[in-house]
Amino acid sequence: MDSTPAQDRRTARITAEEALAMHAEGRPGKLEIRLTKPLTTARDLSLAYSPGVAEPCLHIARNPALAYDYTSKGNFVAVVSNGTAVLGLGNLGALASKPVMEGKVALFKRFADVDGMDLCVNTEDVDEFVNAVRFLGPSFGGINLEDIKAPECFVIEQRLRELMDIPVFHDDQHGTAIVAAAGMINACHLTGRALADLKLVVNGAGAASIACVELLKAMGVRPNNVILCDTKGVVYRGRTAGMNQWKSAHAVETEARTLAEALVGADAFFGLSVKGALTQDMVRAMGERPIIFAMANPDPEITPEEARAARPDCIIATGRSDYPNQVNNVLGFPYIFRGALDVRASTINEAMKIAAAESLAMLAREDVPEEVGSAGAGPALRFGPEYIIPNAFDPRLIARVPPAVAKAAMESGVARRPMIDLARYARELAGRLDATAMALETITERVRANPQRVVFAEGEEEKVVRAAIAFRNAGYGTPVLVGREDRIMSTVAALGIPLPDGIEIHNARLSDSNRRYADYLYERRQRQGFLFRDCQRLVNLDRNVFGACMVALGDADAMVTGLTRSYSVALEGISMAVDPEETPETEGAASPLFGLTLLMSRRSGTVFVADTAVHERPDAATLASIAIRSAAVARRMGHEPRVAFLSFSTFGDPKGSIPGSVREAVRLLEERGVDFEFDGEMAADVALDPALRALYPFCRLTGPANVLICPGLHAAHILTRAVPRLTSATVIGPLVVGLSHPVQIVPMEAGVNQILDMACLAAHAAVHR
Repeated sequence: MDSTPAQDRRTARITAEEALAMHAEGRPGKLEIRLTKPLTTARDLSLAYSPGVAEPCLHIARNPALAYDYTSKGNFVAVVSNGTAVLGLGNLGALASKPVMEGKVALFKRFADVDGMDLCVNTEDVDEFVNAVRFLGPSFGGINLEDIKAPECFVIEQRLRELMDIPVFHDDQHGTAIVAAAGMINACHLTGRALADLKLVVNGAGAASIACVELLKAMGVRPNNVILCDTKGVVYRGRTAGMNQWKSAHAVETEARTLAEALVGADAFFGLSVKGALTQDMVRAMGERPIIFAMANPDPEITPEEARAARPDCIIATGRSDYPNQVNNVLGFPYIFRGALDVRASTINEAMKIAAAESLAMLAREDVPEEVGSAGAGPALRFGPEYIIPNAFDPRLIARVPPAVAKAAMESGVARRPMIDLARYARELAGRLDATAMALETITERVRANPQRVVFAEGEEEKVVRAAIAFRNAGYGTPVLVGREDRIMSTVAALGIPLPDGIEIHNARLSDSNRRYADYLYERRQRQGFLFRDCQRLVNLDRNVFGACMVALGDADAMVTGLTRSYSVALEGISMAVDPEETPETEGAASPLFGLTLLMSRRSGTVFVADTAVHERPDAATLASIAIRSAAVARRMGHEPRVAFLSFSTFGDPKGSIPGSVREAVRLLEERGVDFEFDGEMAADVALDPALRALYPFCRLTGPANVLICPGLHAAHILTRAVPRLTSATVIGPLVVGLSHPVQIVPMEAGVNQILDMACLAAHAAVHR
């Protein structure tokens, strides 16, 4: 049998040595504590500890709810285990469970920006464990129970939920159930089944199995349609051997006594048991298009290869990352707690679990972002039998699942701090992990309120089509794809997603506006060596020229291009139809075109850098104009500009020829009396570091510079290319600044999100024209 992509990926499994080295190198383990407030001066210490800390203590004593305002309680989860059921390894004890608990804390932070602490409780006595945890409520906003064996886990969770007024959630039960339920929703959708009619057999009667059964029943699966099996066979009414109250609750009237008998004609199988429990003969006995969730770890009840050999029409999911459709708890617990914490829920109830499962299912049906593939998910993913559950690295999870959970908490009455605007909450969530999303939030809101027609000049490219679809779905306006309709529709078909209504396709050669655009271009270029036929050819064949004509003549509001040609070549084509802008500061003359790049990080915010695209060695007048325009762009994007003219010299030391033009640019701004802070020349660290700037008390900047004017293209280019590779900063641009109509050029290596961001920025500029 030929190898599948999943089989190929399995050859790259990690070794024991690699895993041990990762945990031991540098600082042992995976966690450390980081401060959220500065503690660099004596005043800082006085505020953070004695005597300043007394004030929040007194306020919390009077009003306990203020603990969420003055402490980390509202974003802090305890990950608690006694190590009695560590992964699939059994009872390893509390201490040996610590690497898993640290990993769980790391996942909370990585995927949902939830802080956590691992607590390994060294007891197997239920009463002792409950008492150890119940008194931790003041420190945490939630309790995540982990790797506790059944049936003790049921008792522990139930008792803690009754004793504590914060969410208590046993992830091995409910996390698995929620993600598996999401997959089942989509598997039923693909096979034309309704949950109410689903005939399900579940093998394994532990914590996760019972939780799966209970959640699916709550979602509409009929109780009599679910058969639960354990090591002794079917859990039927009247059975006494090996029973407990949790199994008895799901016993049914049936003549089946073995797993094989139960599976005859069944629609679906859930396995949370052991390797090899499901045979090919059992799979052949199931109903048409059987749904198989073989979730035993580390090896499933049956491998996908074995299942498909028996029934090629099956849909199969496992618990493993090297096969499609991984039932991965990381899709659930970080985001469920995120939503629960943000509305200060007192518990996590069935409504919240169902909301999480449904939001996961709906997300899997959408176009999959490029980031998923770049994170090692393999070939392009598309909704279908091999993609019914979202990938763990889908960046949209944080903006989809927590709002659904929060909404369900509010509607079910367990939220103590209701959200008024869930759409805004979703955007804020995206910004917690994505500096770009946070910085662009105000811009995207303005564009949604004022939708624009934006030309996507390279409309046949897959990335561009996907960006245009995202643009339309986000409510930014009408995308106009330039290209041949058959090629574009072929690309859409290959993507496997429908083309939304409201997307236009324009073929430059066949357009009714072709002659009008050629006349316009000829009038502009006839005295620059162009014949009419030259202009006609440009309009027909150069999509940048065609798109620029659309924008220049008012047939569209803005344009984005650049994916298939270099920045300079794209700008040359655009400049055929679009002039530089005349601005008040240039006194009727054309403003200089230049590139403005945005560097964004959660730590430093947004910094604008110019010129990153056009002027190799701008003179003083050009530097001054670039500063004025850059400040205007920063202000339009919601930032109060503080402009620093950069050099290797700081206020004359050391001397050199380059600082001279920079100093002259500063003098020109002084003469013009501009309405923003500026100063220079100065080194980059002085511009950004208050402590260094304090050495120059005469400096006009009242805070860190957020607009950096570089003395030449080489410096700006080096800065903006190096910083994102040395730090976690995100780069947007360079934006084209100085054209009379909004046009943006993306880098040739741009991804879908970059194209979308640039299209949104072009639309935003159109709003402000």
